[in-house]
Amino acid sequence: MNWENIAGQENLKRLLKDSIAENRVSHAQLFVGKEGYGTLPLALAYAKEILSGENEHAASKVEHLNHLDLHFSFPVYTDNKNSLSKNKFEEFREMILASPYASYDDWTAFLDSENKQLFISADEIDDQNQKFSLKSYEGGTKLLIVWRADKMNIAASNKFLKFLEEPPAKTIILLTAESTNDILPTILSRTQVVEVPRINDEDLEACLRKSFSVADEKVKEIVHEAQGNLNEAIKLLNAGNKSDEFEKLFIQWVRDAFQVKKKPEFLKSIIFWAREISGWNREKQKNFLNYCSEIFRLALLQNYQSEDLVYKKIDANGFNWTGFSRFISGANIESILEEINTADLHLTRNGNPKIIWTDLGIKLSRYIHKNT
Repeated sequence: MNWENIAGQENLKRLLKDSIAENRVSHAQLFVGKEGYGTLPLALAYAKEILSGENEHAASKVEHLNHLDLHFSFPVYTDNKNSLSKNKFEEFREMILASPYASYDDWTAFLDSENKQLFISADEIDDQNQKFSLKSYEGGTKLLIVWRADKMNIAASNKFLKFLEEPPAKTIILLTAESTNDILPTILSRTQVVEVPRINDEDLEACLRKSFSVADEKVKEIVHEAQGNLNEAIKLLNAGNKSDEFEKLFIQWVRDAFQVKKKPEFLKSIIFWAREISGWNREKQKNFLNYCSEIFRLALLQNYQSEDLVYKKIDANGFNWTGFSRFISGANIESILEEINTADLHLTRNGNPKIIWTDLGIKLSRYIHKNT
């Protein structure tokens, strides 16, 4: 990964480069932010510059993720009583080379393992300890990148803490995580935390225009919806007819929710609606939740006469956008978004999709009529 291929993050890139030039690279650093902000691309570009400074032939090896002194740990599922990253490294390498901004959910889908728990195990830390006890192949720095370090289980975290406290000589450890909430405080205290912010809209737009052919109106809509996340922006660009499918199902949901108060028979329609969505893969379900959240927010802006901020409206199939927006206000928006966030959390934790979507579908019929 080259610095120039990373979208935005100019301040961070400069700080990381300066730390190398001034010989003050911390032995353990934690890049915190969503994958779509560039946590892994930054770590890879950093690793490339560190290793290239020791050996001019290292750059190409790092770019192809086959440098012998660059090691990776990442979440995997237990397979034949084994949960070592190296067993899935070729798959991980394939995904990251194709999409360095890929998310944990992308990795789960890539492995076709949505019904399995992915984590970093104590056995994985033991395996890395063994590798780092050996001399480096090229006589210089050995570097470990732990992708989604927040997915370590407790046993792994405790063993990793010892690794951090007494690292082998000439070892650099770069971790990435979406947040610090699930990382042991003792690990945090021994790492230099690098906060990776969302990509600013101008840089995200420039990146999309450089890499894709997209109309001005569409790119601005995508940039607004992606919220500084390049991975999400690319998915929105590639969605094709998916947005039409989401729009259709959102309209169905809202119409059934309005009807069910006076006509309970529409509850059956909501159940069938939930059943259809629960058959999708988890990533698509979560994307639909994000879509619904954004539509409700836009409806709120429309209702509060901030139409200049409403970059997208639903007007298909005779849907009355203005009429719908009048029902979304301060009285119910918090409850609606909270329920959507709760559904997202349950999906992340592998809850039963049919139950999650049925519950969410029914609750909307209650909140949408709440005016005070």
